Amino acid sequence: MMTRTIAKTVTFRRPFALSGLEGVQPAGTYAVETDEELIPTLSFTAYHRTATWLRLPGRREGEVPSAGVSEVVAIDPVELERALARDAALGETVSEPEAKRRSIADHPQQQKPVSS
Repeated sequence: MMTRTIAKTVTFRRPFALSGLEGVQPAGTYAVETDEELIPTLSFTAYHRTATWLRLPGRREGEVPSAGVSEVVAIDPVELERALARDAALGETVSEPEAKRRSIADHPQQQKPVSS
């Protein structure tokens, strides 16, 4: 049976959790690999998904991720898409203190001069 693997990257702007993962994962960019098999009985070329994998940077409790070391975990692709949609929707919402900081940073002329 012919199989193929499709690789892509996804980026979470906020920490996230998926049922196939242990605990909450930090925001960042992650590699996703999807394995698909050719459906041989059709008169046209079509594949069906057999597995989806998320590559996590390898790290031990309390450590910074190690370069070149990773862990691959099977995940539900539908759950991944939902988590990405939630992350994108949350990115549109800014807390009031953050909005004020952004407003001042975007419009420096509004900042009050500091007096000595």
